[in-house]
Amino acid sequence: MAVITRSPDCTGTIRTDLGAIFVSLELSRSTWLVTSLSPGGGEKMSRHQVDGGDLAGLLERFATLRRKAEARTGRRFPVIVVQEAGLDGFWIHRALEAEGIESHVVDPASIAMPRRRRRTKTDRIDGEMLVRTLLAFKRGEPRVCAMVKAPTPEHEDRRRLVRERQELTAERVRAVNRIKGLLFAQGIRDYRPLRRDRRQRLAELRGGDGRALGPHLQAQLARLLERL
Repeated sequence: MAVITRSPDCTGTIRTDLGAIFVSLELSRSTWLVTSLSPGGGEKMSRHQVDGGDLAGLLERFATLRRKAEARTGRRFPVIVVQEAGLDGFWIHRALEAEGIESHVVDPASIAMPRRRRRTKTDRIDGEMLVRTLLAFKRGEPRVCAMVKAPTPEHEDRRRLVRERQELTAERVRAVNRIKGLLFAQGIRDYRPLRRDRRQRLAELRGGDGRALGPHLQAQLARLLERL
């Protein structure tokens, strides 16, 4: 595959001799922005939108890009796709690979962004930047970006146990700190929310001025203990 192009950080003209259709995906809940650079299409990138989650529509867009490139050049070209790692996970990447499409997931923090363009961040710039980054990656340029290795569905599913435990541990810490904070405001410093006698001690607590805790505060503390 022969590709001649300028640096992926440049916004100027791209000179290309492409052996594939290079595509970037900018994903959101409502729309997917498809930015592509195709053989025989000159130096201009094209942009189209697909409804968010519409995989069939995305594949049809790729088929259209293939048909147009073949009509211009008389040759058929593969599609190479890149997307940023994000909230969509890896299901789109896996679905594209299942269709025989070369797919890459890039760590967005690994893509260098020129300072003069940080204030004009738009989907258009992002899409073009991703395409240029993909071109540079396929040329083998060092340190242009870091591609993420997608886990298998089984490995990803196993990791949920660890993530859920981490989330529960963090939630417990927040609840304990909240309880201690509420009691500290009443002059109580020695209550331990994780002790087995925590409910009995809660009913016996008195504020620093000797008064019993108010009913609404007791109810709030009881709810926090339930969450623990």
